[in-house]
Amino acid sequence: ISALREKEKGDWKQLTIDDKKKLYRFSFCRTYAEMMAPTGEWKSILAGVLAIVTTALWTYVLIKKFVYAPMPESTSLEWRKKQRDWMVLWKVNPIEGLSSKYDYEKNRWKD
Repeated sequence: ISALREKEKGDWKQLTIDDKKKLYRFSFCRTYAEMMAPTGEWKSILAGVLAIVTTALWTYVLIKKFVYAPMPESTSLEWRKKQRDWMVLWKVNPIEGLSSKYDYEKNRWKD
């Protein structure tokens, strides 16, 4: 390459295309196409993000299953239906509440 460097100091018109390519390659190490080519780095970033999300989801599931207490019985649908029936039976809040929407004479909900 030192002989090529000596030629470089002279007239560039006397250099061949191959000489110019070798000098460029030695000076810059990469071509424009090589610089602009995708590196594939996104794959490792995506893998890292997916690993973190997966770990977070598994942690949530395991904590939900083994750490948290079960939901109280009062949150079940059957319990809420019984509570609604009890509120209608005892005429709780008959002016504006749930009992105001129930017809006690016909024993059904108002239209």
